Amino acid sequence: MAENIDIAQAAEARLTEGSALDHLPMRDEEGQLRHEFVEEIARAIHAADRPLLCEVVAELHEADLGDLIAALEPEDRVTLVEITGTDFDFSALNEVDDAVREEILEELEPETVAEGVRELESDDAVQLLEGLDQEDKEEILEKLPPAEREPLERSLLYPENSAGRRMQSEFIAVPPDWTVGQAIDYMRDTPDLPDRFYEIYAVDADKHWQGAVPLDTLLRARRPVQLSELIEEDRRRVSVLDDQEEVARMFGKYNLVAAPVVDTTNRLVGVITIDDVVDVIEEEADEDLKALGGVTSDEELSDNVWTIARGRFNWLLVNLATAFLASSVLGLFEGQLEKMVALAVLAPIVASQGGNAATQTMTVAVRALATRELGSNNAFRVVMREAMVGLVNGLAFAVITGVAAVAWFKIPGLGIVIGLAIICNLVAGALGGILIPMVLERVRADPAVASGTFVTTITDVVGFFSFLGIATLWFGLK
Repeated sequence: MAENIDIAQAAEARLTEGSALDHLPMRDEEGQLRHEFVEEIARAIHAADRPLLCEVVAELHEADLGDLIAALEPEDRVTLVEITGTDFDFSALNEVDDAVREEILEELEPETVAEGVRELESDDAVQLLEGLDQEDKEEILEKLPPAEREPLERSLLYPENSAGRRMQSEFIAVPPDWTVGQAIDYMRDTPDLPDRFYEIYAVDADKHWQGAVPLDTLLRARRPVQLSELIEEDRRRVSVLDDQEEVARMFGKYNLVAAPVVDTTNRLVGVITIDDVVDVIEEEADEDLKALGGVTSDEELSDNVWTIARGRFNWLLVNLATAFLASSVLGLFEGQLEKMVALAVLAPIVASQGGNAATQTMTVAVRALATRELGSNNAFRVVMREAMVGLVNGLAFAVITGVAAVAWFKIPGLGIVIGLAIICNLVAGALGGILIPMVLERVRADPAVASGTFVTTITDVVGFFSFLGIATLWFGLK
């Protein structure tokens, strides 16, 4: 009964004063989605309370609407879109996991999706469509007018993760012989300008790139001044085929908020803005973080158990093979281990310390390679620095581990043996942690994906071999 009263009170509130969200707060003090809010929206969906749902959807930012969609049950998500109709902002679907978005789009009628796509900027529309099957994609595009369909089809033809996929085809292009006054009047009189823009572009009759005029420069100039006097001809621009990660790096390096996109003939075809670049940075960082853990880049929290298990299986299989390789080193010293049990107890400590040190170095190296901070010009210096870090930490932990080993097993020589092995393995881990990613980068393999397994194998092998080898020599074991 109390639950029904909540919806009734919200409905009454919107008829009196304030918005629905004023009486139906979405987030708690910590910014988390309120469980009560989600429940009340779900009840409104089941009750088909279109006025309330349309008001809530209209007031929510696309990111907040995406959070709400992700929190709803799968069957309620599609119903919410169907009930709210044209009031639903389809850009919110770009804020949810790929699996959730595709599930919703596949359930909706192509006509409904097409109407939603028409309200989006081209870059958002491309992002919405690119994950769909080719058949579903074509069915939706066929419902669009030719003038709106053709730019989307052209963008979808560009390679995945390219600037052509990320750009929006809405921009302002004018002849360079126009005056400032003409450009301002054109922008005032044109109804279908981009929702947000930071500069206008000068093009010739064939739309070849001529230069850019930032809005602040335009608004400071007198009306009779020609745009050709204000044009920044050396303005940095992007090719449609440039990798999105390179574009993001350029934005960060040169503090850009927008960049024009040209095709292979230098014709202006689009623009990339800072909001797109922020998305790219987040995606690339997420991809690298997952790769370091041996997780596929397309794994999402919304995926089912079978999909996740299948995606992780192959890399776990590789890890198992390398683990057998490391364990085979122990087999070489089987006799020594039988004579001195302490070696079997302490060997994993040596391997573990080396592995942890290598992971630290590898994380820094992979990130430096991704941001182009590490290259041939400073490689030797950085490698030597990491080797010295491994040596310094090795000496420190040699003392700590050696004292602990002697106190544990009451064998004085054991402290020296494990100390020397720790030094060897931390230096090896530091070198492996930086050299392996660099080699993989050189052969055009992704360092984030493959480095972890190789580095761990090296530290395990070196750790076991150095510790047991030194112990064999020190104690005269055979």
